[in-house]
Amino acid sequence: MFHHAAMGFELGGRRALVTGASAGIGREIARELAARGAHLTLAARRLDRLEELAVALREAHGVEVEVVEADLAHSHGAGDLIAACGEGPEIDVLVNNAGVGMHGDGVGHAWVDERQMIQLNVIAVAELTKHFASRMRSRGTGRILQVASTASFLPCPGYAAYGATKAFVLHHAEALDEELRDVDVRVLALCPGSTNTDFFEISGNVRGRAQVATSLDPAAVARAGVDALQRGRRVTVPGLANKLTTAGLRVIPRRLQATLARKVLE
Repeated sequence: MFHHAAMGFELGGRRALVTGASAGIGREIARELAARGAHLTLAARRLDRLEELAVALREAHGVEVEVVEADLAHSHGAGDLIAACGEGPEIDVLVNNAGVGMHGDGVGHAWVDERQMIQLNVIAVAELTKHFASRMRSRGTGRILQVASTASFLPCPGYAAYGATKAFVLHHAEALDEELRDVDVRVLALCPGSTNTDFFEISGNVRGRAQVATSLDPAAVARAGVDALQRGRRVTVPGLANKLTTAGLRVIPRRLQATLARKVLE
């Protein structure tokens, strides 16, 4: 059994793969990892944005940065990314950040869009995790950070399928982390709430007052995530309001959670 020091996992000189690194939380996690000395492989659909970020990070921190164009919403996307990484250095840290939300009528959404979201948020995450966790276990060390959500903790009317995808991400991470407790491989979940990124606009939702009031800066979320990665904290909920909300859910009967969530999310 490994007992980790306060910041047990040293990032200097390690190689981290970050998905969805072209914007939002993913871009800030890439910056945070580079600032702590990690070499990076950045993956996203928008290659021009990745190139721009790569140049900035090489100049600011003197780390190696590779970029890979990847569309993880396609069934072959995760496999293509795995193949691309197979030609480069071993991945010591995987950050599964790529994800998308869908807001609105859970029954009426176009299935093609919903299936793509499930492919991106669940299937690609599971495929990348299985591949890289297996390699990490055989080498005896590694870290995986899964970007879940406060939506992981409860049913989310208005975000029915999205919330369910994030529940998968959280439970999958916690279970694998427990399975791997005898080796120095950790699978950790970062569960941000409302964050100031383009997530809401893309998902088709206008934030309510409560969401705006508690929204966090993506750089603060990234810092909390990378701290958790180094400390080996299994589940991290950044932001005091989010911590209180998720803690409060433990005392609310399950049958009332969806009703309350609906009121908040409206």
